[in-house]
Amino acid sequence: MKTLFIPANSKLIVDKSKILEISKKLPKNIAIAYSIQYQNQAREIKSLLKSHNITSLTQVLGCSKPNFPKNTEAILLLSDGKFHAIALSFETKLPVFLFENNKLSEIPKEDINDLEKKQKVAYLKFLQADKVGILISTKPGQQNLKKALSLKKKLKEKQSYLFISNNINTSEFENFPEIQSWVNTACPRMDMNNSKIINISKLLQY
Repeated sequence: MKTLFIPANSKLIVDKSKILEISKKLPKNIAIAYSIQYQNQAREIKSLLKSHNITSLTQVLGCSKPNFPKNTEAILLLSDGKFHAIALSFETKLPVFLFENNKLSEIPKEDINDLEKKQKVAYLKFLQADKVGILISTKPGQQNLKKALSLKKKLKEKQSYLFISNNINTSEFENFPEIQSWVNTACPRMDMNNSKIINISKLLQY
């Protein structure tokens, strides 16, 4: 079955006076990131921020980890909610300013600290776990079956089980109470809201 991806454009009208206010709060070298529905607005804002050096104009996806030029001092993100903003700030270690409904807010360090604590808790749960579930997605771009099988072979001191699905629903974890820790090989941001999930990339770092 063929899949069509059709973006829905936001009807947000950019308040040019707000952009003037925003420009005073941003460092000179900034990257502009956006959810796909705000692509047009992102391009408009780029043209309005004439006194700034726009190092990058890039789309963010739920599972993407975009790279930004080294001279980037901050990221201006056009999106709904703080999900992408917290992820970008955590991954890049850069200040992230969220532009939402013509309002600007900076992601506080407390949000990043909370995410770091969740990841440390997830790692401790993994170390203490006797039974581990390994999450595998069949979606293109998220499918890492080889990594999952390789990890399963390495976990000789733990009982590990493979869970394969197209859409991974974390609420289904309740059906497997014996699983004490979940290792994620799919979307790298699944760990943001669940302290039982640790990304496979994090295991390699510790």
